[in-house]
Amino acid sequence: MPAASEAEEEAMERISGAMTRNRLMTRRRIIGRLAIARVAPALEITHLDVLDVVSRVEAPAKATIGAVAEGMRIDPSRASRIVAELVAQNVLERRVCQSDARRSILVITPKGRKLLEEIHAVKRGLIESVTESWPADDIDAFSRLYDRFVAGVEDYVREHAGEDERHAVEAPGVRSVG
Repeated sequence: MPAASEAEEEAMERISGAMTRNRLMTRRRIIGRLAIARVAPALEITHLDVLDVVSRVEAPAKATIGAVAEGMRIDPSRASRIVAELVAQNVLERRVCQSDARRSILVITPKGRKLLEEIHAVKRGLIESVTESWPADDIDAFSRLYDRFVAGVEDYVREHAGEDERHAVEAPGVRSVG
């Protein structure tokens, strides 16, 4: 592999630095907390995580307590308690699985759907605010390159990481609300 040019080295350092800053913001859940503050102050960040998991696996008969526990990497009893809080707030509904009456299927209620839409609007508003002075071509290029970069990281982890790391990347769904 040929040696990287000075410009390539600088570009790699910029990417690395930006990834670190993004990781720190992600760890603090900046977008999720902003959305909660603006849209649903009664909710907690874990509630958004449950809604995110359920919205990604909601295909027929797939959104279960087990799917929530797996998607959030938490104990099923903890997932059950969080789901119960969302059911009490009329954000989620438990339904009986038609093929196995012992199983509960989680469904997002109309109130929950509206909440998700509002949270996504906050996220989109933040992105639009940050990029409002960017030329349309830059926004288009960034969206394609950023998606390609994230997909490349996911592919790399699947190909090179151990089982635990691969499992983390292959969590249900692709997008996140916060």
